Amino acid sequence: MGLATELESQKVRKISFEGDALRMSMDWTVEDLDKVQVLVESTNGSSHPSSYHLGELVAEMEKGVFQMGGKPAIYTTTDICDGVAQAHNGMHYSLLSRDMIASMVEIHAMATPFDAMVLASAGDKAVPAHLMAIARLDIPAIHVPGGAMGAGPCMRSNEELWHMSVEVDQNKMTKEEFLAFQRACCPTCGACQYMGTAATMQVMAEALGLALPWTALIPATNAEIKRAARAAGQQVMRLVQADIKPSRILTREAFENAIMVHAAVGGSLNAVMHLIAIAREAGIELDAETFDRIHRTIPVLVDTKTAGHYPTELFWYAGGVPLVMQELEAHLHLDVMTVTGHTLRDNLEAFRHNEMPKFAEMFLANYKLNRRHVIYPLQKPLKSEGSLAVLKGNLAPAGCTIKKSAVVEAMLVHKGAAKVFDTERAAVDALLAKEIHPGDIVVIRYQGPKAVGMPEMFFMSELIASDPTLSRTTSLVTDGRFSGATRGPCVGYAGPEALDGGPIAVIANGDIVLIDIPNRTIDIVGTEGRERSAAEIAEIIRLRFESWSPPEFHHKGALLQYTRTARPALEGGSCS
Repeated sequence: MGLATELESQKVRKISFEGDALRMSMDWTVEDLDKVQVLVESTNGSSHPSSYHLGELVAEMEKGVFQMGGKPAIYTTTDICDGVAQAHNGMHYSLLSRDMIASMVEIHAMATPFDAMVLASAGDKAVPAHLMAIARLDIPAIHVPGGAMGAGPCMRSNEELWHMSVEVDQNKMTKEEFLAFQRACCPTCGACQYMGTAATMQVMAEALGLALPWTALIPATNAEIKRAARAAGQQVMRLVQADIKPSRILTREAFENAIMVHAAVGGSLNAVMHLIAIAREAGIELDAETFDRIHRTIPVLVDTKTAGHYPTELFWYAGGVPLVMQELEAHLHLDVMTVTGHTLRDNLEAFRHNEMPKFAEMFLANYKLNRRHVIYPLQKPLKSEGSLAVLKGNLAPAGCTIKKSAVVEAMLVHKGAAKVFDTERAAVDALLAKEIHPGDIVVIRYQGPKAVGMPEMFFMSELIASDPTLSRTTSLVTDGRFSGATRGPCVGYAGPEALDGGPIAVIANGDIVLIDIPNRTIDIVGTEGRERSAAEIAEIIRLRFESWSPPEFHHKGALLQYTRTARPALEGGSCS
């Protein structure tokens, strides 16, 4: 392969003579030493279904590199699963794992060093970690999405287990029925079947131009996912030849494209934090207000769970990211570069002439559906605006977010009395004890990045959303985060977080809170049962802080490192 500039791996060989000898003690030949050296990294491991199958994709990525004359080297740093980490202190380690995985990819790539890399992942922290690493390292790279889990029985999915467990305790469901669903609801490997963070971030990888077209959310059991992995191994070699690095791809316009797609797919709230962190690695300042601005103009087009009807494998059958981008074509920046070596405009034109989407759509006939049941046209959208809103006010001066596409009309404006808790467990116990009433606004604080690593409040949010009365009358506000599966009036990422001295630290039981999504505000508007002026509230908050002192958290190890250095959630929540 003729190259315009000398490869980094070959420069190092001239001064690091031991490296060649050590490589040849493994599977390297003398001829391999002169080749383009490609890091083939994944989160393969027995950690959860999003990563368990990735070894099969790694084998295809390796073949692709070999076929194009490169020398692949396989590395692994596995991830953890938020579903497994739920409802216990393991959730404190979830977000920080993103930064640790990104750093391990950096270590792997730089200590050798490699000339290019292909990264496979499917999980909700693994995908953003790999995208952060791609942006940080700026060597030719492609992300290989690990695909979607197959649909559960009757198109139901695993997030329902949380409220089902309560139904068992209340004798509304038998233990046998619960165990049967538990056994059947996750039938294959791949990311969970709803447009949660794992699915959303696979979509974001493709929308940013870092994954090959139509590779996000391929059903993990479909042979097409292996072909896509091999194609990525081949294509990264062409990127080396053309000297196309992530810095040519990750422009501000590319991030704006991704946010437009995020709006259209009804993506996870976590993607706000992750995209901001990825942009920071690329040297681009991105803020939450950009998401809000774009979501006001780009409607929801995709009808997937949990706010919608269909599992995510059906999204791929319907045409996936390319079809969504075709619908948004008039809004997108079409001249951005992608890992195909061509512009987005070229990619969309090629997709129009690709016969495969027509065959993929035939799978929808198995469900008596067509693509327009899953991906709506821009002229007749599913929702008139995008999926999220950014709110600000005296309760969250630095902002907070809500997935408004998952909120019923009656809850778009909600005024209620605060019920305040310092842990999710305390809030859950109060709900189960019938101490949460219709109209309440549940506040869970001291859950931000600097306090406890920013765990999800999914258990509490799912219990509220699953209650026919509370789901239409009760809101949840936190400086923690939510699962991508979250539905209902759940406000998260409140900043500044409580430990940083945000007003959420001094909100009191009985304070009257007004959440106004159309006007993008969230405010304490009263105390002791009566409403007060903005000036009175400001003075009350000031006086409360005079007697407030932050609680102490005694972390150690990785969690201590993360909480000491973590940025605010809406600045990416990263420790870099």
